[in-house]
Amino acid sequence: MRGQSLPGAHRFALALLALLCGCGYTLAGRGANVDPSIRRMGVPLFRDATGKPGLDQKVTQKVIEEILKRGRFDVVQSASGVDAVVDGEIVSYTVTPVGFSEATAGDEAAQPTTQASRYAVTVVARVRYSRVGQRDPIWASDSFSFRDEYDVGEAGTFFDREEQTLDRLAQAFARNLVAAMLEAF
Repeated sequence: MRGQSLPGAHRFALALLALLCGCGYTLAGRGANVDPSIRRMGVPLFRDATGKPGLDQKVTQKVIEEILKRGRFDVVQSASGVDAVVDGEIVSYTVTPVGFSEATAGDEAAQPTTQASRYAVTVVARVRYSRVGQRDPIWASDSFSFRDEYDVGEAGTFFDREEQTLDRLAQAFARNLVAAMLEAF
């Protein structure tokens, strides 16, 4: 009869069919485009052309941690005895004021001064992910970048907040870099 709903068995069959067909999506972050023969990956210390103390170590360590999270690679901080190498150079580290506020020197007659109250930190790197012995890289970028911002608090906390931001930035930079390299985005 028209206008009646499908019997329970038909609804179940349709639901089962929809489940079996699937939508084609897979979980992100699983490295679906990785050569299965790559088991051991080398991540030597990123070279640093910026002069920012400790930046190379922080970024390299976060990249290693992100690759290890994938669970399918043995990672060493060397380019020898490995199947593939992630070679990187940090080419730029910039801190730019992006927010401003007015401050007075305590004297009401004094002219207010404009001070930076928010900064953007940007890191740019040249990265090459390649199989050992092959000329062409699996993935490469001459300007892989990531940016984060932080607010300046009370006097004397500027450097502390910059360091906290740098930690967050290195983590996010590494997460996005590893996703780009291993998932070919």
